[in-house]
Amino acid sequence: MAFLLGVDTGGTYTDAVIMDEATDTVIATAKALTTRPDLSSGIGAAIDAAVADAAISADQIAMVSLSTTLATNALVEGQGGRIALVFLGFDAAELGRAGLTDALRGDPVLRLSGGHDHAGVEVAPVDLDALQDGLVTLDDSISAFAVASSFATRNPAHEIAVRDAIRAATGKPVTCSHELSAALGGPKRALTAVLNARLIGMIDGLITACEAHLVTRGINARLMVVRGDGALVSANIAREKPIETILSGPAASIAGARWLTGEADALVSDIGGTTTDVCLLRDGRPMIDPQGARVGPFRTMVEAVAMRTIGLGGDSEVHVKEGLKAGLHLGPRRLMPISLAAQQFPEVVHGALDRALAQDVPASDGGQFVIPLWDQMPAGLDTREAAIAARLADGPLRLGHAVQTSMENPALGRLVGRGLVMLAGVTPSDASHVAGTLKAWDAEAAEKALTLFARKRTGAGQRLALDAQALARMIIDQLTAQTVDCLLQAAFAEDDHDWGDPAALASHPLTIAGLDRHMGTLQMQLSLGVPVIALGASAGAYYGAVGQRLGTRMVLPDHAAVANAIGAVVGQVQMQATGTVTGAGAGRFAVHFPDGPKSFNDRDAALDALEAALSQEVSGKARNAGVEEIRISVDRDINEIEVEGQPMFIEATLRVVASGRPRIAVA
Repeated sequence: MAFLLGVDTGGTYTDAVIMDEATDTVIATAKALTTRPDLSSGIGAAIDAAVADAAISADQIAMVSLSTTLATNALVEGQGGRIALVFLGFDAAELGRAGLTDALRGDPVLRLSGGHDHAGVEVAPVDLDALQDGLVTLDDSISAFAVASSFATRNPAHEIAVRDAIRAATGKPVTCSHELSAALGGPKRALTAVLNARLIGMIDGLITACEAHLVTRGINARLMVVRGDGALVSANIAREKPIETILSGPAASIAGARWLTGEADALVSDIGGTTTDVCLLRDGRPMIDPQGARVGPFRTMVEAVAMRTIGLGGDSEVHVKEGLKAGLHLGPRRLMPISLAAQQFPEVVHGALDRALAQDVPASDGGQFVIPLWDQMPAGLDTREAAIAARLADGPLRLGHAVQTSMENPALGRLVGRGLVMLAGVTPSDASHVAGTLKAWDAEAAEKALTLFARKRTGAGQRLALDAQALARMIIDQLTAQTVDCLLQAAFAEDDHDWGDPAALASHPLTIAGLDRHMGTLQMQLSLGVPVIALGASAGAYYGAVGQRLGTRMVLPDHAAVANAIGAVVGQVQMQATGTVTGAGAGRFAVHFPDGPKSFNDRDAALDALEAALSQEVSGKARNAGVEEIRISVDRDINEIEVEGQPMFIEATLRVVASGRPRIAVA
């Protein structure tokens, strides 16, 4: 018998499921805390528990599939490694487009001459000497490089030359923009390359941790990774293009939702520790975002499911709104819940909370803690970062002890952004412990933390809440409100009618009146026209109220807590490649191959040559991923105009997809 192992690594939990390939049923599930910085401990604990529960041997596992929200979470929270961008043939002003400046976050940029025009003809030679001079100025904190050249999708020669030179000089990972997208739009391609480079170390660490434990357990099975469009790719491809794993976890959850419920038309809402991901199922399939995946503030060129991702989860930071009225807002940053921190560091957390509660004043640091995530003191820190790190050398501290002046706050933010430290504080998970709907961690610490937080003052000088119980209710109600808002935005955006700005409509007074079922001179009622499939470990605790507010059926399937891991093993391999043919003058057609453009005298010959090359490329990738029965589909988008009754060729875009189920090896 053959069994499939699905693993999903999220911000808080790592899930594992075992499926019987013959009967297509789930026979075991397990959860373990995601462990940082060493992900292997959490992955190993989840896999071991699932295998033990299934009572099978390692050699019976025929395939392992991995999904993750780590890449998505990192982009939402502004985390990831420090990188350098090599920008070829672009004006300085183009750094300010497509959100590229925000994505760089102050990381260095090397602007060089070079680049090509729309026909793939060199505009200026690439200055490799200037590149070498620039590399010397960079310090060891640079973890990877992104390379973007103008019109690289028409001729990637300069990106390839720079990539090879950087690898030879530094030995560090390099991402070229043409490797991620065949579309035009230099700044947006550069943005995608920057984000990819920032994620390389994180995703490589995840895959390595998973592979290492599989070897330790004697599981000799192919490892696949879920891409953002729900397809499976090999671990090697995921290492090279980690940006394609953004929305990997959400895409897997969509596949899991469909498999678990059989619902054809529904909104799928998956709440994790860091984010809530919402997608519309139509006829049993998710929509693909034609503009590229959007995560947090960034619109990338990565093809992925049309997903609305917001920084709202069970571990979201709780903020007090400014103003006279008491009010809260959750996210987008994830904190370690106080109840979990107290379980891991009981003396530190309980001692600090008890001392703070003994004083009848609000805690100036909000009762938060700073937790170091390094095994040894990190290198490349500036003076203020190093001062904070030195104080944390012996372990976690109260925020007010770790950061001693306001000048150090930005330094702490940089340490958090690089994933070197994590903050612990009050979250919805703590509120659920106080309310009694969650019992996973230290409820006593949660009660203390919420009691302390409730002492905060509103703009009117009043206490935020009477006690911990009242504050817990406020936090859970706020999570409900923000979840409802997210679902409404998704519904307005995906409805057949063009309603306009979904965010504005979701908060419009008429929308709120409709949800309130207002009955006056005007009678109003608004509800969702499709059910909501609620996924995630905490969905059962929160989503009943969400369904009531939206007037719709709430579907909470069995195994909702591990839907991502289930989705990871029910997907298919899908390899795709895109190329273009452009008009190069009367009777001339330029085919833009990966190694540069070539000219043809016949239109159909040019299209056939590109189709053959792309088909060979994707078939090879699918075969390497274990697909034996490969299905090829080709989409030709030909742009021609008529001039004096005769067709004039402008451009054609070909998209070739190879798909199929990976081979399931049976011993």
